[in-house]
Amino acid sequence: MNLTYLRYELIRSVRNKRAFIFSLAFPLLLFYVIAGANRHITLDGIPFPTYYLAGMASFGTMVAMTSVGARIAAERQAGWNRQLRLTPLSTRAYMRAKVLTGYLTALITIILLFIAGATLGVHLTPTNVLHMTELVLIGLIPFAALGILIGHLFTPDSIGPFIGGGVSVLAFLGGAYGPVGGTHGALHVISQVTPTYWLVQAGHTLAGGQTWSTQGWITVGAWAVVLAVLAARAFRRDTARV
Repeated sequence: MNLTYLRYELIRSVRNKRAFIFSLAFPLLLFYVIAGANRHITLDGIPFPTYYLAGMASFGTMVAMTSVGARIAAERQAGWNRQLRLTPLSTRAYMRAKVLTGYLTALITIILLFIAGATLGVHLTPTNVLHMTELVLIGLIPFAALGILIGHLFTPDSIGPFIGGGVSVLAFLGGAYGPVGGTHGALHVISQVTPTYWLVQAGHTLAGGQTWSTQGWITVGAWAVVLAVLAARAFRRDTARV
């Protein structure tokens, strides 16, 4: 039953054209348009195509993970989740399938951006590619929890604008579109306490940048724990209403 449902979710995810446009096509388009026009400049000592690849990877993968919430919200409205509770499918298996489909879309986003980056001269080495991918996948854990949380709080009509607006704000604060607040100041401090900032920093390892500092691991871990607790509470409250 668990594998059957997971296969169903994967097929459903691939067929979701709207999610693929925002998590795959949109980051690729922005990358080619903006990075292509600025391929000969550097930003914070990093070639611009490499910097912007990191930003678009964070943006696209965030959309992929939070889009899990849109599927949950649609199933709640249709009553599908109530039907699933009458089957042998466990809650853990249900959530696992959602998260894995989000990670699948995120991985596809990263791979396509690597290919796009190579066409614009981004220097890719197996070590840096694996290191970046590993950090990005870890950095997406808070967003997996966020997707589950908003899926149990919003309706299908309201969740779309929330995902689009919320991810855009987090991407901006995290420096996905460019450095925020320079190297000092309140805005820079705020940027560093967002999980998005560390997603972008993970992307910078492609250019030989340093791995996460202790602050990075603590920040990502804290966001993951808090959002997971909130997601669990939202799920229990939603279940109690049935």
